[in-house]
Amino acid sequence: MPFSRRAALAWAAASFFAVAAHAQAWPSKPVRIVVPFPAGGGTDLITREVANKLTASGYTSVIDNKPGSGGNLGVDAAAKSAPDGYTFVMGQTSNLAINPTLYAKLPYDPTKDLTPISLVASSPLVIVTGVDSPYKTLADVIKAAKEKPGTLNYATSGNGTVAHLAAESFQKVAGIKLTHVPYKGAAQGATDVISGQVHLYVSSIPTLIGHIKSGKMRPIAVTALKRADDLPQVPTIAESGFKDFEAVTWFGILGPANLPKEVVAKFNADINKALKDADLQKKLGDQGADIAGSTPEQFSKLIRDDITRWGKIVKESGAKVD
Repeated sequence: MPFSRRAALAWAAASFFAVAAHAQAWPSKPVRIVVPFPAGGGTDLITREVANKLTASGYTSVIDNKPGSGGNLGVDAAAKSAPDGYTFVMGQTSNLAINPTLYAKLPYDPTKDLTPISLVASSPLVIVTGVDSPYKTLADVIKAAKEKPGTLNYATSGNGTVAHLAAESFQKVAGIKLTHVPYKGAAQGATDVISGQVHLYVSSIPTLIGHIKSGKMRPIAVTALKRADDLPQVPTIAESGFKDFEAVTWFGILGPANLPKEVVAKFNADINKALKDADLQKKLGDQGADIAGSTPEQFSKLIRDDITRWGKIVKESGAKVD
């Protein structure tokens, strides 16, 4: 056998075994999961529950909270990390599907700079007031808003979030005007609603469920088409006279572009295995989240489809962030 051919075969064999060894060994050190929002919010809570359950499959996870710029800073950090299978991000609707239209210049392209691994969960939003608020129903809010346009305000965790755009869409169909008060995270907004400084809060159920269950907040409507299992007494916006109104946020794990295929396949399989665990399903269910595993391809399609869907809503709302 000529030397060049022998060398080529040896190189091919070495490459094959190197890839196989990598697939077998991964992960050989802690996996970092970036959360692009502050600790204590819905995205953070879901990430930590999933990471804890992944320990059964041999993972040691480090949660890295990198809030800022509507989630863009954390997602960008993950997108620009080395594609070695040791940095991921828990992305969600706002930073993957809304921000591409909302921001004049986004530092990453969700469809090119990231590798979808798996959808993890989804959740409707909930509209709440403080327990001492005079507004006990959605009808109360609409009535007050029509009597004094712009005097009622509502908090969200930031401009361009699903909560912000859902609230803008609702104002349009209800024919009312509310004043938006954006916060950088969930904690301060919750404090101000509980104290009565802000009239309403719109956020995902996992973010606010603790305050609701403790009796500090009064839920008055959810944004899914059907009532939330953990808030069965709370009517939907759709059944409150606004047919087909729906706004749901989802959460999913992604890595940087060009991840090894064997890493993507293994992590996807292990995440979906974790999501089938009854204990995790109960914990996420108690937080108001619905389990939603997927293949990488299904998650990729969801991102592309929602960029188109939410992009239309952003343009209609006139919202823009430089």
